[in-house]
Amino acid sequence: MDGAPSGILTAEIMNWTGRVVSGSRSDLNEILGRGEANSPGVYFLLGDNPEDPDRRSVYVGEADDVAVRLRQHNSASTGKEFWNRVIFLTSKDANLTKAHVRYLESRFISLAIEANRSSLENGNESSKISLPEADLSDMEYFISQAQIVLPVLGLDAFRRRPTPTQSVGALGSKYSSPVFEMKVPTAGGLARAQDIDGEFVVAAGSQARSKWTGVGHSYGGLYERLFSMGVLKIQDGGCVFADDYAFASPSAAAAIVAGRAANGRTSWRDPVSGQTFAQWQEQLAPPLADEA
Repeated sequence: MDGAPSGILTAEIMNWTGRVVSGSRSDLNEILGRGEANSPGVYFLLGDNPEDPDRRSVYVGEADDVAVRLRQHNSASTGKEFWNRVIFLTSKDANLTKAHVRYLESRFISLAIEANRSSLENGNESSKISLPEADLSDMEYFISQAQIVLPVLGLDAFRRRPTPTQSVGALGSKYSSPVFEMKVPTAGGLARAQDIDGEFVVAAGSQARSKWTGVGHSYGGLYERLFSMGVLKIQDGGCVFADDYAFASPSAAAAIVAGRAANGRTSWRDPVSGQTFAQWQEQLAPPLADEA
């Protein structure tokens, strides 16, 4: 809204009644001066998590008047300290009721718990809100559209983790990711993963090294966190992925499997073609003849 990418942002989708506003805490007074802030809606407070820098802290709330509630959260005496950015979601046609925004709050909390991408400040429970069938359908569509917009604004707390065996070509690309494999160094065993929707997803049941052997690498903290989250578990004397897990890169996935830093672009291979991940990725956009 002010010509700066780090300033106040608004987002909409054609033929969708939702309207999203995002901005930093330092811009709060200007944000709350916008008309849509004085409406029923659901909001998200975002902040850094000093205990786990890889996972953003998120609080989900709802209000009849978003502006009033956000001023309360900004209070030095009664407000929340952790947040430095806010995103709120309202309706352009003013049809959201108290029941609607309570339902939205409950569903977004559930989605955040399911996605497990953030540190949820609400806790791990959300009350279930009943709505008439038609309203329920409208709110689920509202949420589906919000899930398209929110990641564009940098909030992926509600983005469902992809599941291996899906195809990256599901949206029309003629290329689909093979299932890549990587052997666990020294310990034996095998890990399986796919490139899905821009993330590298290691499948549940994949094996990994039972301890971190690297020194002075940031992936060591991720390795320990995956154990604390229950994603990695010791089983039958070895280490396995108890759940699918989406990594930001194949090298991050390879490091966890190897128990030390590893080049995922060369460590992961398609067992059918023998190609490394790097070779498979290169064929998606091969060099022009003159460049070659």
